[in-house]
Amino acid sequence: MKRKYLIVIADYYKDISKGLLSSAKSILPKSSLIKIINVPGVFEIPVTISKNIKKYDAFLALGCVIKGQTPHFDFISHSSTDAIMKLSVDSKKPIGNGIITCLNMRQAIARKKKGREAAQAVISVLSQ
Repeated sequence: MKRKYLIVIADYYKDISKGLLSSAKSILPKSSLIKIINVPGVFEIPVTISKNIKKYDAFLALGCVIKGQTPHFDFISHSSTDAIMKLSVDSKKPIGNGIITCLNMRQAIARKKKGREAAQAVISVLSQ
């Protein structure tokens, strides 16, 4: 069966996003239909998935949040993760959370292949 995937990627940190996207796409089945939507930041990922929830079988949320000097990091990380989880449970569709949260750019660079793990999780849920 040909599955339809939507990848919503926050491109605030363009180099990190490219790595997340490349690693995620490397594991998705070649026969799949894959659409990619770019958004400015991770906060915009849940609403974009919500607007497209009926059109696709599975979703990947990819992006990066790096901690700064204010609590903004905590608010964005928690609200995005909670919204993604709620969407997934309510729609009964898998959403791979490939949003990495890091303390600095060095950590982000080291984790930019984590998109693969999010894609693997989605593939696993779809096969159950």
